[in-house]
Amino acid sequence: MHTLLLNRDIYTQVLLEKLPAARRFVWIVTADIKDLHLDVGHGFEPLLGVLARLVERGVGVRLIHAKEAGPRFRAHFDDYPELFRSDHFERIMCPRVHTKAIVIDGVGAFVGSANLTGAGLGAKGENSRNFEAGFWFDDKAQLAQLMRWVDSLYLGEWCAKCKRRDYCPDPIDELHL
Repeated sequence: MHTLLLNRDIYTQVLLEKLPAARRFVWIVTADIKDLHLDVGHGFEPLLGVLARLVERGVGVRLIHAKEAGPRFRAHFDDYPELFRSDHFERIMCPRVHTKAIVIDGVGAFVGSANLTGAGLGAKGENSRNFEAGFWFDDKAQLAQLMRWVDSLYLGEWCAKCKRRDYCPDPIDELHL
């Protein structure tokens, strides 16, 4: 099944409903990453807080992004030591990443135009958020293909032939030695 998600629906259906319910793993791939906040029912919390709770529950979180996160994201990151102390949280940068995808438990994924930002994922107000579109899907063959591809990024399989190595601040293939 493929479900078209537009604008605010991405935020409500993927980030507020599906993400917190993850049981095994969450893989997030994005070009840009900023200090996105989620409505957790009793106020707003940085996405990092939601990811920290997942990690504390034993859910593996993999975050792949293209450039250094925004300053507020970096400042909040230090508020969640469970992320940088846990083997359940993995974070890498690849300047060639332009994909926007969220894979949850290998049973569903969102792929679309939205970066991991408030404006991109619909967290901002109706008149200040970006116009974004994407699909939630659960097709097993397509999920397997997407997951193999994300895994190849994470493992640095593209690094050896990458023609952008001079621009890479932290080559992935060197992280896994």
